[in-house]
Formats: sequence, C-alpha cells, structure tokens
Amino acid sequence: MRTTMDVGQRLAELVQAGRNRAAIEELYADDAVAVEAMEDAPMGREVVGKAALLEYADWFFRVHEVHGQSVDGPFPHDDRFICILSIDLTATEGPMEGQRFQMKEAAVYTVTNGHIVRSEFFYGHGTCDDATS
Repeated sequence: MRTTMDVGQRLAELVQAGRNRAAIEELYADDAVAVEAMEDAPMGREVVGKAALLEYADWFFRVHEVHGQSVDGPFPHDDRFICILSIDLTATEGPMEGQRFQMKEAAVYTVTNGHIVRSEFFYGHGTCDDATS
C-alpha cells in the first residue's frame, strides 16, 4: 500500500507532467471530496466522488488552455500532505475568454488506505490576477 508520501510524490509527478486527469483516476478514492476555497466555484464548493471530480477536471481543462503548471512539494504530515500548485493559462470560454492569467494555490490532501480521500484548496483574491475578485 502506498504511504502518504508515496501518494504525494506521485500526485506531484503526474500534475507536473500535465496529467491531472490521470492523477484523479489513479490516486483518488471513489468517494473522495474536493473542497474549493470560494463559494462560487462552477460545480459548487464541494465536489463529491471520483466521477464528479473527473467531470470537474474535464470542464476546467476544456475551458482553459494551459501554458504550463508546476508543483512544489509534497510536504507530508501524518496522513496529510500539502502541495503548492501553480498554473499559467488562458480562458477559452466565459467572461475571461482570451485572458491569460496565473493561479497559485495551496492544497491539503488527506490520504486513507493509499488513496486521497479529501483535497482542500486555499487561494485568495489576486491569485488569478483579478480572476477571483
């Protein structure tokens, strides 16, 4: 069974390679929960279940052109780890269509039985060059 550090290292490896969907497929539990920092997230503040997480990821990468992304971490602590995620992208739909911006967020992941069961994302105003204000 994968340790918390194993899961964190694999997540960082996959995200760094632009394989975000594969990270969800491989590392998340079927009943995993992702919690966004802001109430107005497109699919609501909480996304529950691997299928819904994949749907959210598919939407996100469909409406954004990614120019690059990076991961700092993982930084483990018992059954959790933190990664700092950075992404450079251009919106391809919606009110920010055509605008390029950078996002940076901290994410706390909780691991049970070798799978991510909860991810919580922390970001604030200004992390998207006014995209979240």
